[in-house]
Amino acid sequence: MSKLVTIYGGSGFVGRYVARRMAKEGWRVRVAVRRPNEAIFVRPYGVVGQVEPVFCNIRDDASVAAAMAGADAVVNCVGILNESGANTFEAVQHEGAGRIARIAAAQSVAQMVHLSAIGADPEAASEYGRTKAAGEAAVLEHFPSAVILRPSIIFGPEDGFFNRFAGMARLGPILPVVSGGTLFQPVYVDDVAQAAVKGIKGEAAPGVYELGGPEVLSFHKLMEQMLQVIHRRRVLLPLPHFVAAIIAFAFDCLQGVTMGLVSNGVLTRDQLKSLGRDNVVAPGARGLSELGILPAALESVLPDYLWRFRPSGQYDAIKDSARNLRKIG
Repeated sequence: MSKLVTIYGGSGFVGRYVARRMAKEGWRVRVAVRRPNEAIFVRPYGVVGQVEPVFCNIRDDASVAAAMAGADAVVNCVGILNESGANTFEAVQHEGAGRIARIAAAQSVAQMVHLSAIGADPEAASEYGRTKAAGEAAVLEHFPSAVILRPSIIFGPEDGFFNRFAGMARLGPILPVVSGGTLFQPVYVDDVAQAAVKGIKGEAAPGVYELGGPEVLSFHKLMEQMLQVIHRRRVLLPLPHFVAAIIAFAFDCLQGVTMGLVSNGVLTRDQLKSLGRDNVVAPGARGLSELGILPAALESVLPDYLWRFRPSGQYDAIKDSARNLRKIG
């Protein structure tokens, strides 16, 4: 019988790429999620019955253990950018990560991969960064041989970064930029998935790997590159920190008074704290090169999925060609 991997958060942005790659490797894949009915799209990643979504709440021991039963390897891709109800940073990124590692050790699972983030630091200004660090510590406490992946900002067709700002760019001539000088090292989602596969198969030495792409760019430069791809001219307006803080506070309050019915998908106070710190691979850190992975560049991937934000969508290139023909004629 083929080996089994349980991927917690396997229908999310990164998890689905890990699931697809593991199915191609011939493994059985169990995708552990809160809403299995919304994760049915993972089934075609393999043959009938090879990839199956199952219910799991990582805040509950019995639920985590049931999803893991019989697994040869586990991957934790669960993480949040904004707290909502019982899904707090502490509950999900610290306690949830530790719970998965503890139960994996108890069930004698052979391999564990944990998806963290660059910026995981017990002294971080943001609770996001502090709980990511606490999650790493909990994982290593229970599962010392785990492979921990710390990616910079991740890009790809389903990302919440370039898609979000490209959508905002369609709304008007001005695109506000907060902490425009902060540096990022964007990494392609499938490169992160490849790194996870290395860990699952035991082809990566235990420990921490910081994952970044071939380019280090400021937030402002990333927005410029995105605008070039979507063929739009916009004024990139630097937003003073105090203005951003007021906006973040207002949207946090709106989420609070509506008891989460309106989620703050604009900017939270905790995200604003994270934006004050560079998000790049640390000097001397192990990364994609140590895993034998050649990272994809932004310019080779962004046009493949941001074309829909162009003024004429998929027909923008055709219109440009037609205009050039008229000039020649």
